[in-house]
Amino acid sequence: MTTSTALLLADLTGVAVFAASGASAAVAKRLDLFGVVFVGFVAALGGGIFRDLVIDEVPPLAFADWRYAATAAVTAVGVFWLHPQLAKLRTTVLVLDAAGLGLFTVTGTLKALDAQVPAVGACVIGMVTAIGGGLGRDLLTAEIPVVLRREIYAVAALVGAVLVVLLHWLGHADTIGLTVAAVLVFLIRLVSLRRRWSAPIATLRPPRTGAPG
Repeated sequence: MTTSTALLLADLTGVAVFAASGASAAVAKRLDLFGVVFVGFVAALGGGIFRDLVIDEVPPLAFADWRYAATAAVTAVGVFWLHPQLAKLRTTVLVLDAAGLGLFTVTGTLKALDAQVPAVGACVIGMVTAIGGGLGRDLLTAEIPVVLRREIYAVAALVGAVLVVLLHWLGHADTIGLTVAAVLVFLIRLVSLRRRWSAPIATLRPPRTGAPG
């Protein structure tokens, strides 16, 4: 198997994982088949579409290569019909979601760097590539996006994106280095779930009542 084929399979696996995540959320909201497929498509490909539009690669890969859209649609339909069985695999889906987060962070950041985007912009694009689909999924299903809540999700992607930029700057953005970056994102996400880590939130004080005395 060539490197390009391996990367394509890994990319399509990530698409399938995020499509399953989006479709599962849509099923939980009792959307119809079209709604489930649409949310699955957005969850799987939304971040990549944003990335391609920002770096002026048109049409976006999600539309230029039929395999991406087909993978997202078939996965979403599968979740629609098999959701009672898949509901028992929540832990597996979370693990796969973490793996997809790492993969999309690395590929998004690297693609931005290849398009001559400066380091800071590449980090942002890499992070949004990874979290954009989940953000769209949550907005479409009327949920506060996971990336804006206490879970360590976007932070994990940002750490991975920064590492990819550093590796690229040092000339070590090879297969081993990029794999390390993806694994780091994966581990941060899983450990944060396991340990229940969270970002700090503001503490709201109750309003004072009564006249000062």
